[in-house]
Amino acid sequence: MTIPVRPETDHKIDDLLSRFPMRGSALLPALYLVQEEKGHVSDESMEYVASKIGVSPAFVAGVVSFYTMFHRRPVGRHHIQVCRTLPCALSGSDTLMAHLKARLGIGDGEKRADGKVSLASVECLGACDRAPFIQINEREHGPVDGTKMDEILKGLE
Repeated sequence: MTIPVRPETDHKIDDLLSRFPMRGSALLPALYLVQEEKGHVSDESMEYVASKIGVSPAFVAGVVSFYTMFHRRPVGRHHIQVCRTLPCALSGSDTLMAHLKARLGIGDGEKRADGKVSLASVECLGACDRAPFIQINEREHGPVDGTKMDEILKGLE
């Protein structure tokens, strides 16, 4: 198997594996390292991580599909995630999502042609007290309405 990551990332994953007594415990941090390098987790990357950890590629695929922080396709430089669970929906996340779609000219799960921004609705981001809540890359924002969203978007340009 060709290693689909840089040697530095491969060494970091080996280091992780040496620190966890149970190899499976290194799965999430290993996937983070792969995504940090590649911008997403491809099928090839999942097979690579599965072989390093000692689990099946199907198990890794299940983990990647469960957690919204892992991207199966390349995302924009600014990846906007809008929480769609009940507290956020009751506080206006549907309206906020519609605002973002119109403002950005892309739909849910899409990336702008210039690659600067991608948009996704996701399950709980764990900030119900700040609904409607969004996350842009690792930064959290909430509560967010259309006006505040426009201010945030200006800061991204």
